[in-house]
Amino acid sequence: MATVDKMPMLAEGYEKLQKEVRHLKTVERPSIIDAIEEARGHGDLSENAEYHAAKERQGQVEAQIADIEDRLSRAMVIDPTTLSGDKAVFGATVHLLDENDKPVTYQIVGQTEADARVGRISYNSPLGRALIGRNVGDEVEVSTPSGDKYYSIEKIEFI
Repeated sequence: MATVDKMPMLAEGYEKLQKEVRHLKTVERPSIIDAIEEARGHGDLSENAEYHAAKERQGQVEAQIADIEDRLSRAMVIDPTTLSGDKAVFGATVHLLDENDKPVTYQIVGQTEADARVGRISYNSPLGRALIGRNVGDEVEVSTPSGDKYYSIEKIEFI
């Protein structure tokens, strides 16, 4: 018997996935069907590049829809404002000092919501895994492709 792993995500990430699957179903799917019908009108399907391209795109879109619907069905939506405590957990915003005493701030989020450029890291990322369960004052060492990084946890917020 297979187990279904819950996938933690913020409400914002859940809504983004819902919007994406709605777009695929209401915009992409109908346009692909129209392209297939038009390509069928061009005659012999065995040598019809437009038909084969449209069918391939249809397969890609259906796979995307299935993947997103799977993630939505396993979603465990977490609201960080309802959390508290002194440990870094999913949804927490963690204020760090790097080895050069430069302040950096990251929110620990789900895989689909991660974007380090805006301060959101996945709980599965090397830094996310290193931070989970840590307290204010703890020092964290993270191995990254660009070398080992060291951080000190200065503050943990649930915003």
